[in-house]
This record gives sequence, structure tokens and C-alpha cells, in this order.
Amino acid sequence: MQSFLDIDHYKFTMGQFVFHRYPNVPVKYAFTNRTKSVSLADVIDEKDLRRELDFVQQLKPTKEEINYLRSLKNNGEQLCKEDYLNFLGEVQLPNYSLKKEDGNFQLEFEGPWKTAIYWETMALSVMNELYYQSLMKEMNPEQIENIYTTGKRNLEEKIKILQENPEVVFMEFGTRRRFSRDWQEYVVRRFKEAVPNQITGTSNVSLAMKTGLAPRGTMAHELFMIMSGIMHGSDDEIRASHNQVLREWWDEYGYDLSIALTDTYGSEFFFNDFSKKQAEDWKGLRQDSGVPGYFLKKQLQFYGDRNIDSRKKIFAPSDGLELGKILLLHNQSRGKIIQLPGWGTNATNDMGLKTLSMVVKAVESCGYGTVKLSDNPAKTMGKREDVKRFMKIFEYDPSKYQMEECKY
Repeated sequence: MQSFLDIDHYKFTMGQFVFHRYPNVPVKYAFTNRTKSVSLADVIDEKDLRRELDFVQQLKPTKEEINYLRSLKNNGEQLCKEDYLNFLGEVQLPNYSLKKEDGNFQLEFEGPWKTAIYWETMALSVMNELYYQSLMKEMNPEQIENIYTTGKRNLEEKIKILQENPEVVFMEFGTRRRFSRDWQEYVVRRFKEAVPNQITGTSNVSLAMKTGLAPRGTMAHELFMIMSGIMHGSDDEIRASHNQVLREWWDEYGYDLSIALTDTYGSEFFFNDFSKKQAEDWKGLRQDSGVPGYFLKKQLQFYGDRNIDSRKKIFAPSDGLELGKILLLHNQSRGKIIQLPGWGTNATNDMGLKTLSMVVKAVESCGYGTVKLSDNPAKTMGKREDVKRFMKIFEYDPSKYQMEECKY
């Protein structure tokens, strides 16, 4: 990483939300490698990882980058307010904790929410790129050249298919698990050159600034997870914390940023908790785990049962998408709803090498353990006793969801 803006757009929208409302809530984030077959600490040199994390910790936005953030709009007004921009100009990320255990890195970030929030995509980008750099240190020049040849060939095949399907649009969401910073930029620029009317934007704010594409993003699970620690007085209060996030997000941003994330505690609970008024007001929903075609049917039925015209709403799948799945979902949603997929790892890391499923998630809020349940039970996160309690609070039944391997 070379720029503080080399992160996902939702880190800034969530960051401002947190800065305005819950700046000093104590939180802890932790890195998890869900690809059990790869022992990262046996591949990545700890000294290299510490060097990169130390560099990231000192990053701050430049004046030019602050001015770019100042130019972004939301509902026709300035998205990033001046108090938040002043804060960003002097931001200091909290310290990290790093140790090796059983062939993997135990990496945690603890501090006030207003500063700890930025570590997520930064740490994931660093870990992913170091992994591939370490692999290539053992390769000869011909093998390395073959990786890039494969990547370019796969990219051009995708572009050809997109050009044959001009109605298919997408957002580039590949920052967190990209092959490298430079490769992501190559991919984004190539998409903009070859399919300019189909790539609607990129989640990477630095690349949006460089290329003139729109920065895109929604919200992340951490908002709901951390709010459960803030509102932790009783089971009822924890249950109410989910909709509290939605109400406060709408209050902060209104219509332009109103695509709701649906699977922190399972989409069954989300659809029961999302009011008719919210369904009417909000742009749409993001599906981030489980079977997207099944979720699409539920979303359409949800709108239909409330006499809401789904053709004006957005269906934003973003879970491990590949182009074939994007095309299939486009055909299933055509004429029924607006599909706007977030295309991530498969877009920016299709080089013929094994891809990793890595996440950085909030694990504590106000000293309480946080939980993520998901539409894919394999993505369940949290201490066993907390998971058991939250499953009861949110009436989460894992048998209603399909267990799938975490590919990305």
C-alpha cells in the first residue's frame, strides 16, 4: 500500500458514521485465515509483514486526497463533512498485535472505533499481496511470466463475454483479496477501457480517484456486530441493535447510500426486522452469503408481499462471484429487479494460483464478544457461548441455510 485511500469506499462512509456517533467505543478486530490448507506463517516472512503493517500505520491522506474526498457527493451534498475530513487529515491508526500460532498469524487491532476501523481492508490487502510475493520468490522468471500471461488471458476472456452481454453491469470489489495493488489497477483500467458502460465503479477509493470511476460501496457486518456490544443490556436490546444501525445509517446518509447488508444474523431475521417503510425508502439489498438465486427469490417475494415495485429496487450480490454466476443471476433478475453485483476476488485475482479466504472482523465491542451468523453457516464467527446466545436472540436456524466452502 502507498496511499491511505487504497481501501474500500465503505471504510470512509462507515468511518464517518462512527466518527459522528460512536467515536470512542472500544473495539477489537482480528484476522482469520479461513483457508485451512494454507499456513500463512510458513509462507510469509514475519519481518516483511511487520514492515508493511508499520508503514500502513503511519499513512495519512494527502491534501490532494482530502480534496478528492471533499468532492464526493451524497444526495447532491458533500458526502464527507469538514469535521470528518479534518479528523482524517491527522488520523493515527492504533497499534497491532502479531504473533505466530500453529502455522498462522494471530493478528489483532484494538482501540477506539474511530481509528481501528481502517485496519480491515489495509491488513487484508497487505497479507494477500505478501502471500503471492512470497510464492513468486521461489519461482523462475518463466514461471512468473506465465502467471501474468494467465491473468491477462483470463481477464480478456471475461471482457469478451461482457462485451457479448452489454446489459450486464457490475461494481469492482476486489481490493481486499487482490493479487497485487498494481494488478488491480491494471484490471480496473482495462475494464474501463473495454467495457466503460458496464463497470459502474470501483470500491477502491484510490483507483476511483486515479481513473475517474465512481467509488462504490455499501456497509459491512461490523456495524451490526459492534452495535450489539453498545446495546448489550438485555437480549431484547441486542435484538433491537440490528434495526438501530439501519435507522441511524438512514439518518446519516439517506437514499443515496441505502443498500442494506442482510446477513449478519441470517437473512430470515433481516426480512422480519426490515419494516415496510424501510423497504419502501431504501434503494435495495446486498446479498453477501448463501445461495444468491435463493436470496433473489426471497427479496422479490418480500417486495411483492408489501406491494412494492421491485423493478425500482437493487439486488446487489457480492459473495464470491464469478462471471458465469453474474450472467445467470442477470437472467434470473431481468425485468424483475435491478441487479448490481459487486465482483471481487475473481475479477482481481484470477492468475491460476490458489486464492485465499481471509477476513478481518470485529471480535469485541465494549468488552463483549461479537457474533456473525450469516446465510452460510461455514462463515459463523464468535465464541461458542456467544454464538449459542445470539442464535437464540435472532432465531437463527442453521438448517435453513446451505453450508458452502468459503472460496474467497
